[in-house]
Parts: sequence; structure tokens; C-alpha cells
Amino acid sequence: MKKTISTALVVLTLAAAVLAGNPPMAGTIVSENSVDCGTKGNKKKQQDLVCQEYVVRTTTTEYHIRQQKQKDQSLLPMNSSIEFTMDKDKMKFKLNGSNYEFLVVSETAVAAAGK
Repeated sequence: MKKTISTALVVLTLAAAVLAGNPPMAGTIVSENSVDCGTKGNKKKQQDLVCQEYVVRTTTTEYHIRQQKQKDQSLLPMNSSIEFTMDKDKMKFKLNGSNYEFLVVSETAVAAAGK
């Protein structure tokens, strides 16, 4: 009886751990655009900051993502396949051995083919 209860608790714990994590999704980086992301400096001398905004396309959704900090500027190669996870408003993925975390700016549905 105790062995059955212990086994059931282990199975339930493992099932909860698996369901708690966000499943990875497959996508492709399809475009990049430089966008204004604020200014820096004082009143006399201000400099506009430019960030990269990427479009990641899945089979059903397009995600527009931006780097969180302007200093983290590294260009990602277009048409790169990625496997990402979502955590609230952040997209996390690994590409070419580097880990990336981007803010999701917007989402749009992909139009069905043939319509």
C-alpha cells in the first residue's frame, strides 16, 4: 500500500513538472528592421537609440521581437530556424551557441495558405 502511494506521488510530481514548463516551439527568423527605441544623453546633447526588431514566424503566428537592452546589439542571421520558449512577454532561444532573450512587441496571426 505504501509503495503504491509513493509511486503515485512520484508520477504526479513528474507530471506536474512536465506540464509546468512551456513547451519549445519552432520558428524562423524572417526579417530584421532597425527601429527607434528611445534617446540617451542630457538636454543639450541627445542621441537617438536604434534597436533591431526581428520577425519570427511559426506556422500560425508572427512574433515581432526586440532586444531588451540597446547595448546587446548583435545581428541575427535571416532564415535561421530556432526553437524558442515563451515566458510571459519574453522569447528565449539559443542560436549559434549563444543564448538570447527578446521582448515580444507584438503578435499577429499568419494568414492561411490559399485564402
